[in-house]
Amino acid sequence: ADSVYLHQIFNMSVKIKALLKTAPEGQQVTVQGWVRTFRANRFIALNDGSTLGNLQCVVEFEDFDEALLKDVSTGAALKITGRYVESQGKGQAAEIQVEDLLIHGTADPESYPIQPKKHSFEFLREKAHLRVRTATFSAVMRVRAALSFGVHKFFREEGFHYVNTPIITGSDAEGAGEMFRVSALDAKNPPLDENGNVDVTQDFFGKETHLTVSGQLEAETYAMGLGEVYTFGPTFRAENSNTTRHLAEFWMIEPEMAFFDLNDNMDLAEKFIKSVLTYALENCQEDLTFLDQRYAQEESSKPKLERSEMGLLEKIQFIVDNDFKRVSYTEAIDILRNSKPNKKKKFKYIIEEWGADLQSEHERYLVEKHFKTPVILFDYPAKIKAFYMRMNDDGKTVRAMDILFPGIGEMVGGSQREERLDVLQERIKAMGIEEEELWWYLDLRKFGSAPHSGFGLGFERLVLFATGMGNIRDVIPFPRTPQNASF
Repeated sequence: ADSVYLHQIFNMSVKIKALLKTAPEGQQVTVQGWVRTFRANRFIALNDGSTLGNLQCVVEFEDFDEALLKDVSTGAALKITGRYVESQGKGQAAEIQVEDLLIHGTADPESYPIQPKKHSFEFLREKAHLRVRTATFSAVMRVRAALSFGVHKFFREEGFHYVNTPIITGSDAEGAGEMFRVSALDAKNPPLDENGNVDVTQDFFGKETHLTVSGQLEAETYAMGLGEVYTFGPTFRAENSNTTRHLAEFWMIEPEMAFFDLNDNMDLAEKFIKSVLTYALENCQEDLTFLDQRYAQEESSKPKLERSEMGLLEKIQFIVDNDFKRVSYTEAIDILRNSKPNKKKKFKYIIEEWGADLQSEHERYLVEKHFKTPVILFDYPAKIKAFYMRMNDDGKTVRAMDILFPGIGEMVGGSQREERLDVLQERIKAMGIEEEELWWYLDLRKFGSAPHSGFGLGFERLVLFATGMGNIRDVIPFPRTPQNASF
């Protein structure tokens, strides 16, 4: 109400979200937004992106030029001034009786693609520059924005320092080998060395460089001086995968903490996730309620056996309210090996022996069927994990941990990092990685080495979980996938 009052004094437009929280008392207000619908040449549903709800603006036809009203159609951008009053009709508590109407920009009804009807998500991906004007995508992106703020809020309150790690890198943190090359050489006529290979010493950086898959290694260097740090930035993976869970460009949240062991790491990760989801629940009630209803409709159309047992809001509350069950990889393998789906060969990937790399179906079974609570798996086989994870005394497992969610499987992956120089050198050698490439990383173990830990969370996976969307391409503004770099 105070916001609306101040806008009136200074003759400024007010956000629809603020106005809808204000009692209608006939006050004159100005709003600006885009037309969602224009019914009977009289009722404009206006939306400015600040809220899910539209504001009804009532036009008296005889008060305006007919040619002007012809340009008021779905998608047009308007500035409206009028009296904010109690609504005479059903469906809304208040409305604006329009006194002045300015059209900032028209939208030809014949060519404007976002019409007031149901569009498929596949169609809307082709119109990614306009899809945020739909109710679903505006809700998703407001939730995404809130989650992002919640991330920074949590780490700030915990005393962490935000570090911007390089996007262009000469190292491969994951050992994945699926990285995008960065080069300024002439693609048609690159310089060659004496062996006929591309001479990367003549490239911009004088060596082969890539887009990063992770900011972790660089973040570790700053944790060794600042104590607790986190990165939150874009990462890239050149994996030729067209699934509903993969993107070529995505955002990663990666905290690194000095003097943290694996238990400290698990404590922080659980606290972090609960905090961020709680922030969304408290600040996105309208959008999450709408997305919960959409999710229920989507689930009802699925075969009964494929439906989720929980609604969207239930799933989020499930994470916030439950203590995460901590289970060793070895215990999990025993549970899975003896489970009915495994014995009856219902799993796509049958668990036969210790050392198997768990798939999403196994992770979801542990969370949704066996423990019925979020799960943290720890102490994984060294052979299926990265070189930087601390080796346990058994010589077989490393101090790794994954956090598993219902409906999605792995949400967080992390570990206590290997702080012992000799052990790390052995792991690097066993992985076939050149020590010279990681000389600076090894320096951390030579000069004041200390126990430290960290984890990574793919931000889009968190948004996917929190919004109930079925495809990760629909929770990032402009998805980058194989054969698709539009917009």
